[in-house]
Amino acid sequence: MLTISNYVRAKTLEEAYELNQARSSRVMGGMMWMRLSNAKVKTVIDLSGLGLDQIEETDKVFKIGAMCTLRQLEQCERLREEYGDGIAEAVRHIVGVQFRNQATVGGSIYGRFGFSDVLTAFLALDTFVELYDGGIIRLSEFVNRKPDRDILVSIIIRKGKRKFRYSSVRRTKTDFPVIACAVVTGIVHGEESWYFSVGARPMKAALTERKWQLKPDETEEAIAACAKEIAAEFDYGTNMRGSAEYRQHLAEVLLRRSISSILTEDK
Repeated sequence: MLTISNYVRAKTLEEAYELNQARSSRVMGGMMWMRLSNAKVKTVIDLSGLGLDQIEETDKVFKIGAMCTLRQLEQCERLREEYGDGIAEAVRHIVGVQFRNQATVGGSIYGRFGFSDVLTAFLALDTFVELYDGGIIRLSEFVNRKPDRDILVSIIIRKGKRKFRYSSVRRTKTDFPVIACAVVTGIVHGEESWYFSVGARPMKAALTERKWQLKPDETEEAIAACAKEIAAEFDYGTNMRGSAEYRQHLAEVLLRRSISSILTEDK
């Protein structure tokens, strides 16, 4: 049971940051997972009055406020135009529409949950996080940081000509994923790069990169060899949803399908 003593709707990010320095304080997002915890919280900090619930676009980036909901991600037409159905696919299996109307992007990223589809998807893209005190850093760096008392302000995705695929396997439609994979390819500094993130291993998502120049007419054998090589780079664990061996096999299959799908699009 979650017990909260004080509720504060922060008027500024500075106020929210100062309040959050107390170990007995917590920042609330959509309260979807926090409310299920068994804890006593002295002060819960609400960021909903700080204008962090918008998806903004410039010539170079998408800036997604920490209080944006997963449903906003799912329905954003500009994200769909830029990245295809990948981002919507990453969130559409998360419980249901009512849940996604409340769960926030900031909560999904800051929590660095092993089961997070959102973290897995954004990790493969050219993504940064904006922290109130820590500034702007790469998401791949943030993922491996120890939890601290900073405030996550926004998620920043740098634009570029990229192809993005997201896929997952679940035992039931709205369950946590058994495995989740994101594949992104694009030209970076004049060189073709492939980015692969694998989450729900069941550990938090991890990222690897390849400087491959795969052709649209690559053979199935060559694609399968690439997928096997990438899947073998990640560590996998066993829990009630599947064994480590099963997860590695699934990752290999999903990565192969995603690579093949991207190359087929190029034909």
